[in-house]
Amino acid sequence: MKNLFTSLVKAQKEFGPALKSSTNPHFKSRYADLSACVEAVIDGLNNNGIMLMQTTHPCEDGVMVETLFLHESGEQLSSGKLHVPASKHDAQGYGSALTYARRYSLMAACGIAPTDDDGHAATGNVTKPVEQSKKPPPAKVEGKGGTWNLVISADKGADVGTWIDVVYDLTSKALGLAKNDADVMEIFKVNRSVFDQLKLANEDSYKNLMACFTETKNNFKKA
Repeated sequence: MKNLFTSLVKAQKEFGPALKSSTNPHFKSRYADLSACVEAVIDGLNNNGIMLMQTTHPCEDGVMVETLFLHESGEQLSSGKLHVPASKHDAQGYGSALTYARRYSLMAACGIAPTDDDGHAATGNVTKPVEQSKKPPPAKVEGKGGTWNLVISADKGADVGTWIDVVYDLTSKALGLAKNDADVMEIFKVNRSVFDQLKLANEDSYKNLMACFTETKNNFKKA
């Protein structure tokens, strides 16, 4: 993997900013859409002999995306599979989930992190705007010490919607690493203080995240 890793380091030095190019009408803010994220990294990757590929895998309740880096030497690297449930089981719901999954998988794989405000559309959190919370996000909130401990910090004047997305993304990544039902329960118990703050900020987002816990537990039971 030496050739690929060397080229990835060089490519990352060429990555540009993922500009906030689209508008979320529900939160009246701007975010970097999928095309902006691809544009930020594709030249750097291609210039260093790396092909970007995103593949999908069978999934009953949503979409599962895997981002791959293919080097001209024949070496390849996978960023792992990212699962995103569809808010509605129709073309629009699956299409929104696919775009969301592709964008987040790409950002995680390439190490870019533009502000995101459209994740709510893919996960169903559009019925109540974040403005229901009049308090700014906590400067820092963290779970109890342990393997699954989450620590979320916010700069002064940070946007509540962005803070919610960070909580959601970190928790989703933790759930993706869980190996059994016990791990899922431990993630919840260790980070109860984080989820309590999320519920205060936006109850819809809290309910949606709790649904992810339930879904992950059910998947282990089916297996």
